[in-house]
Amino acid sequence: MTRKIGFIGLGIMGKPMSLNLMKAGHTLTVNDINEAAVEALAEAGAKVARTPKEVAENSEIIITMLPASKHVQSVVQGENGVLAGAKEGSIIIDMSSITPAVSKALAEEAAKIGVGFLDAPVSGGEPGAINGTMAIMAGGKEDVFEEAKSVLYDMGKTVTLVGDSGSGVTAKLANQIMVNLNIAGMSEALVLAAKAGIDIEKMYHAIRGGLAGSAVLDAKVPLILERNFVPGGTMTINMKDITNVMDTAHDLDVSLPLSSQLLEIFHALKADGKIMDDHGGIVQYYEKLAKVEVRKA
Repeated sequence: MTRKIGFIGLGIMGKPMSLNLMKAGHTLTVNDINEAAVEALAEAGAKVARTPKEVAENSEIIITMLPASKHVQSVVQGENGVLAGAKEGSIIIDMSSITPAVSKALAEEAAKIGVGFLDAPVSGGEPGAINGTMAIMAGGKEDVFEEAKSVLYDMGKTVTLVGDSGSGVTAKLANQIMVNLNIAGMSEALVLAAKAGIDIEKMYHAIRGGLAGSAVLDAKVPLILERNFVPGGTMTINMKDITNVMDTAHDLDVSLPLSSQLLEIFHALKADGKIMDDHGGIVQYYEKLAKVEVRKA
């Protein structure tokens, strides 16, 4: 079933996600502060709205894909925001990575005017967004999820309702801990091997079929060996996510010593001017300490 969909946030992830919705036959209305991104979608056939309110007025489902909590709050609750134009019975799907507390608060505000709300962040990076193979983890009411599920499948390969409001973004925070600490652990191992002088590419092929093998290993090692840190997911976005992890952990009285160290690593990389690199660039922190570079033999 084709739907009238609004999409706000046409960045690295949002742009290809929007294009996939159009490929699926949906009518799309878009909005972004990046005029070039808006023009690209308009050329592909999307309608352009001047404000989030106008997006909502022309849509049954409104999707937001924005950098941080403050941006989502502004777009949804602002004077010309989504809630100012959303019709009763419409659905907001926030696919950004924000805090559970903000997601719950937005869901409560939407419910006051009869608008459904899902927090549905994604995993898979830019390649997953382009290929429509992302993992989507959703939080919200089951009836709202069922109504929107087919649209989510037009952007992702696996779509799971984790629980009530806030559950999707909580699952994403857990995902980000695992992914980024995996990269950090992998980086330590690569730097050790590089310092020892062995062929890193051969080592990679030797271990990838064992217990150390992972999707992260296969996605990041070939890029690191080529010194390719063009972002699929920037370190600045991942640093924001790990900051949200620590804020949420502190609210829950949970101690996360490895995540706290990872946040310090991100800050060190930011100071070195590396923060817009792909998060596979975490390896550069360890390389600097060891005075060695991980690359092909």
